[in-house]
Amino acid sequence: MTITLWTTRFAAFAAISIAAGAAAQAHDANPLAEKVRAANSRFENVAAATAEGYAPIPCASGITGGAMGIHYVNGAYLKDDAVDVAKPEAVMYEPTADGSLKLIAVEYITSKGPASLEGQLFNFNSAPNRYGLGPFYELHVWAWKQNPTGAFADMNPNVSCDAMKGM
Repeated sequence: MTITLWTTRFAAFAAISIAAGAAAQAHDANPLAEKVRAANSRFENVAAATAEGYAPIPCASGITGGAMGIHYVNGAYLKDDAVDVAKPEAVMYEPTADGSLKLIAVEYITSKGPASLEGQLFNFNSAPNRYGLGPFYELHVWAWKQNPTGAFADMNPNVSCDAMKGM
């Protein structure tokens, strides 16, 4: 086998191995994301969210790109200020071209803080804010869709509200 052929095959094998490892690591490396997925997989069907009292608010896009998607918010959970991994205050979906919604993340919200979930600190949002709420703490957990800006970032550059146009 020539050096060039061996080098080409080795490079291809290395690239495939790295890509497979990175994909597995991105999905499985975060213990909180794993707990969130296990506790909230029922919301993969949006009907489960509506049956549990969640109601949609419009798709939230970022000013500089990316989005958070459509939030289905549970008003009772929003008011109780409790932080429970199995009872997120909001369940987030990305609209798809065929009109369906794909579960991408959840959001935990409380006015009591500083707040944390499994050691992960929440972000503080002061008032006034675009939601018309008093000051609050929030934590997004991108448990179903990888977020290159971080598993707990607000916006995800890989999420779009574009499929909502014309709906």
